[in-house]
Amino acid sequence: MIRTLLSFTALAFALGTTAHAQAPAPAAAYPTKPIRLIVPFPPGGGTDILSRLVATKLTEGAKWTVVADNKAGAGGTIGIGEAVKAAPTGYDIVMGQKDNLVIGPWLYKNLPWDPTKDLTPVAHVAWTPVVIATSVNSKYKTLADVVAAAKAAPGTITYGSPGNGTSIHLAGHLFEQAAGAKLSHIPYKGSNPALMDALAGNVDLLVSSLPSAMGQIKAGKLRPLAVTSAKRSSSLPDVPTVAESGFKDFDVSTWYGVFAPAGTPAPVVATLNAEVNKLLATADMKAAIQAQGAEPEAMTSAQLGALLKKEYTQWKGIVEASGAKIE
Repeated sequence: MIRTLLSFTALAFALGTTAHAQAPAPAAAYPTKPIRLIVPFPPGGGTDILSRLVATKLTEGAKWTVVADNKAGAGGTIGIGEAVKAAPTGYDIVMGQKDNLVIGPWLYKNLPWDPTKDLTPVAHVAWTPVVIATSVNSKYKTLADVVAAAKAAPGTITYGSPGNGTSIHLAGHLFEQAAGAKLSHIPYKGSNPALMDALAGNVDLLVSSLPSAMGQIKAGKLRPLAVTSAKRSSSLPDVPTVAESGFKDFDVSTWYGVFAPAGTPAPVVATLNAEVNKLLATADMKAAIQAQGAEPEAMTSAQLGALLKKEYTQWKGIVEASGAKIE
């Protein structure tokens, strides 16, 4: 009897030891080192401004070290490509938005990645309307003035954008269609060069993300004529929408969100999402984002993924109809 009891006890101990050895180890704390936030556009533009704001506030609030790293080029697709190739550990993340995730794949031929498969949605940050503006010294005081001049002399009114095929260029293209007026698009390599030429009067109009233009609007050097979203921007409550200016149902806006390489562990994604959403709920962060002309909006990672998939499909036809394809 004693031998049987001892044998049973030994077996139970052995099984318990084996079970303990095979149990998954607790997840390591995250983060334990600096996080790189890839910014796929040059310094000074809307994506750069919001990315650096997120990096700074996460460093301050969560006590993490988050470093913004500009990897610009090809409409933001180079920076996305770098994120796709990074190890899925949560230490390389990227600020994606409509230009590089929704439009870029239809614009650039044979991109080696698919945003709906090769990236993991992490956290939505903000959305912003596009603004149609002109130098404060311009003769155009309203959007109606621009349309009248464009119809009187088709193709003579120029507008600058951050680049061919960007969501901002396509907002200008959709406005031309809605107004039945022909404008001349002048693409630049980023928001800042377009802004500088608009201020100098080298182009008649600037079509821009609101964060990129907000500083010069506040300085009184740039006159906003309209915003392209369905409702007015809380940052510019006195500026009418394109729809209010006579073009019913016009609604074009862009959004910004944090993404990670596909395969990033779910606990890491959950931690990042929670910290970004916690940040967006603070009065300080809300005010900072709105000061740049954007609207903060928290989402779950699943909601951001659904937004990406919906717009990825929707904008294919818009890009093809614009003729903005880049080989």
